[in-house]
Amino acid sequence: MTEQRDPASPPDWRSTVFLPKTDFPMKAGLPQKEPGILARWQEQDLYGQLRAARAGRETFILHDGPPYANGDIHVGHALNHILKDMVVRTQSLLGKDAPYVPGWDCHGLPIEWKVEEEYRKQKRNKDEVPAAEFRAECRAYAQKWVDTQRAQLKRLGVNGDWDNPYLTMDFQAEATIVGELLKFAESGQLYRGAKPVMWSPVEKTALAEAEVEYEDIVSTQIDVAFEIIEAPDPDLVGAHVVIWTTTPWTIPVNQAVAYGPHIDYHLIETGGQRYLVAEPLVQDFVRRIGHETHDLHFFIKGASLAGTRVRHPMHALGGFFATPRPLLSGEFVTVDSGTGFVHMAPDHGEDDFILCKANKIEPVFAVEGDGRYRADWPWLGGEGSVINPKFNAPDGPICSALRAAGGLVAASADYRHSYPHSWRSKAKVIYRCTPQWFVPMDKHIDPEGEHLDEIEKAMRELEGAGTTLRATALQAIDATRFVPEKGRNRIRSMVEGRPDWVLSRQRAWGVPITLFVHRKTGQYLVDPAVNARIVAAVREGGVDAWSDENAEALLGEQHDLADYERVTDILDVWFDSGSTHAFVLESGRWPELSWPADLYLEGSDQHRGWFQSSLLEACATRGRAPYKAVLTHGFTMDAKGMKMSKSLGNTVDPLKVMETYGADIVRLWALSVDYTEDHRIGDEILKGVADQYRKLRNTFRYLLGALDGFDRASEGVEPATMPELERYVLHRLGEVDAALRQAIADFDFNGYTRTLIDFCNEDLSAFFFDIRKDCLYCDAPGDPKRRAYRTVLDILFQALVRYAAPVLVFTAEEVWASRFPDRGSVHLEELHPLPATWHDPALGERYTALRALREQVTEAIEPLRRDKVIGSSLAAAVTLPAGVPDAVSAADLAELFITATVSHGQGEAVTIAPTTDAKCGRCWRHLPDVAEDGALCGRCTDVVAQHAVAEGGGA
Repeated sequence: MTEQRDPASPPDWRSTVFLPKTDFPMKAGLPQKEPGILARWQEQDLYGQLRAARAGRETFILHDGPPYANGDIHVGHALNHILKDMVVRTQSLLGKDAPYVPGWDCHGLPIEWKVEEEYRKQKRNKDEVPAAEFRAECRAYAQKWVDTQRAQLKRLGVNGDWDNPYLTMDFQAEATIVGELLKFAESGQLYRGAKPVMWSPVEKTALAEAEVEYEDIVSTQIDVAFEIIEAPDPDLVGAHVVIWTTTPWTIPVNQAVAYGPHIDYHLIETGGQRYLVAEPLVQDFVRRIGHETHDLHFFIKGASLAGTRVRHPMHALGGFFATPRPLLSGEFVTVDSGTGFVHMAPDHGEDDFILCKANKIEPVFAVEGDGRYRADWPWLGGEGSVINPKFNAPDGPICSALRAAGGLVAASADYRHSYPHSWRSKAKVIYRCTPQWFVPMDKHIDPEGEHLDEIEKAMRELEGAGTTLRATALQAIDATRFVPEKGRNRIRSMVEGRPDWVLSRQRAWGVPITLFVHRKTGQYLVDPAVNARIVAAVREGGVDAWSDENAEALLGEQHDLADYERVTDILDVWFDSGSTHAFVLESGRWPELSWPADLYLEGSDQHRGWFQSSLLEACATRGRAPYKAVLTHGFTMDAKGMKMSKSLGNTVDPLKVMETYGADIVRLWALSVDYTEDHRIGDEILKGVADQYRKLRNTFRYLLGALDGFDRASEGVEPATMPELERYVLHRLGEVDAALRQAIADFDFNGYTRTLIDFCNEDLSAFFFDIRKDCLYCDAPGDPKRRAYRTVLDILFQALVRYAAPVLVFTAEEVWASRFPDRGSVHLEELHPLPATWHDPALGERYTALRALREQVTEAIEPLRRDKVIGSSLAAAVTLPAGVPDAVSAADLAELFITATVSHGQGEAVTIAPTTDAKCGRCWRHLPDVAEDGALCGRCTDVVAQHAVAEGGGA
């Protein structure tokens, strides 16, 4: 039996209301949904489809800086690659051909170190393993992490040529790197020299500046007395020059003492001894050696110490230590701390090396690569390591011997200061003089690459010809766009002050320095035919082709192998990555790429790393930077703004975040922060991002539901005939479109994402959608205003899903497929220019004022709602204050404010009263033509009648 409605109950009009209808779920389920979308992209070859769709268009080339193939990705990797993906996707959205070829840095110490760790566990000696076998294990280790990181980066939604990435360990890449090195050699931009470089005793290799980081440590500080044995002033003989140092281990390699020519020195007496100390530092020195008073004999200007000689405290050992040490004038000596004298060990300091070299004092190479003194050294031979705190301690072997010899006047293990460490092993590094291969920063090279001697250089400078690598690099920096602009000064100051580039490393896993050096002259061989054979051999067999077995064949018949030694050092890995522009952009392996790149994008630490090595490599071989623009991002901190560290337990794993929230949330976070500065991530921050995502998703869900069944061809309305509100929203869409395009041009992705979110939340959800829901739900399907609204919703959908696609790559695809299941991927779509006729500044200005007035009305209504005087704004009768323009009709204002009525008054503020009109039972509006609460208004009566006809199939 059919249930009958109680005649006394109000009619149920729900079936006559046109509510949004969609299967698009509000619950995203991204962690479960995204892998399936990713699999479809791979199956359909989305990257290949995009290349075909954009073929022949204007190009935009972002060259990927290679991450290191060592370990899972961290949040910094995620941010970096999301930003790169955003660049590529937004450029593609504008219709450009923007390919993305990912790459990896595969050589170098960290990988070698990991393989050695496995050897140590197995009690195997790396040096007993054939080099080719060891390198094969390094190659396999690198490939393992390339495959791992590739899957993880793809999971972030990064679209690229993942099946054909570039690897610096590919034979073709290794051959290109060798070829670039040989360009330096052929143009005379290489030399072998002995000078102090940053050296890791733990890793037994030289380090680049970019491989060094500074941490605070506590060191032993000592004051050492050198007895004066010769001096222009006889009264100085027998007194002691005192030096102060925090590296006691350098005293066994001392060869001189430096003074400041402009410093005033005092000869004092305390504790029965006479000491020469800089005047401003006397009091501190006296306290350090445990005395309270001293007597002043006289003072002497530093310049008057020229010709003075002292003897090393350990002179009794004879040999090296018996030679008197000269006092040398050094402009670098200051009175900031210490004694005003600096002991000189040319093996272990840049200033020391330069000053001693100028005075014909050469390094002695006493410290071996592992940090021990060489076995034949007369003091502490075979002992070390020099970076061991116990070795340098006040009771350690160095201080004990100095104390016994009467040379140690003070020692304490309490000096806190910043000290360089290897960023990989975290061990302390030292300056160590060793023979290395360098690229000179200040050697003049003519346009053809010919070496210039001093006379030629002077002549060419007068003629305006010839330049240096430093000058060329600085010119290239001036010609490059930097985002943010402060990056220009950062890299410029580094290039202005950097020393010569140390290319050589004393390791096994890397690209070899493929040079033959003449045994008698010490000159490296420059023979294009030999170089061509070397490059061809490496292209065929990789780095293992550079071997003793192949040496004779590589030299050819024109050169006798007995006359040459084969260099066995490898290249600094920064030279590898600095050469990737040649391999990736010029080799032809990726024909869609071209040189130079439009953009390099990495973290701000790469001003001293990849940005700089790429700049120097390209300037030396091509005379300009390999990039037109450089974009840098800051570092990701924890929620409190602290640096992330595994030891602190405050790291955020992007892989776990994706498991919880999905990749689109990680992307939305990365593109919402101000990436140009250091920024934060944490649980609460991610919850806030997830909330923003839900609002965006709800916007798309509403659009899909409101557009159910909409056919633009049959139902669409021309903008010129639309109501004013719809035309205003189209005007706002034009403003948003312009802002987003400018954000793309500025690489302002925080601004891009914020503009999109604000438009959806404030202009649409809280304003346009809110006002027009009555029209959508209750107007007749064919009503012109409802059709106009749905036409604008269709326009908004087409635009918003494209705007969101570079940010929410998975969600945009899901939204697009929900409405257009047969139109292919949204990521193949372009952003087309909007009609100029939509731009209406006068309308925009008027609605800005109306929206401000609407906010006043809403604020005035809220107390009445809170106090339950009225149930909703629909029951409010609004009276506007005097002076409000009445260009908009009262009915339109009531619709705009979502109130019962609006009238103009004479007061000073908005006033609200409950309406006296009855409430329509279908649309819930309070209107004069509603007879009583629950009855229908005139509009709803007509629509219900039409509905009944449609349901009944006829009149």
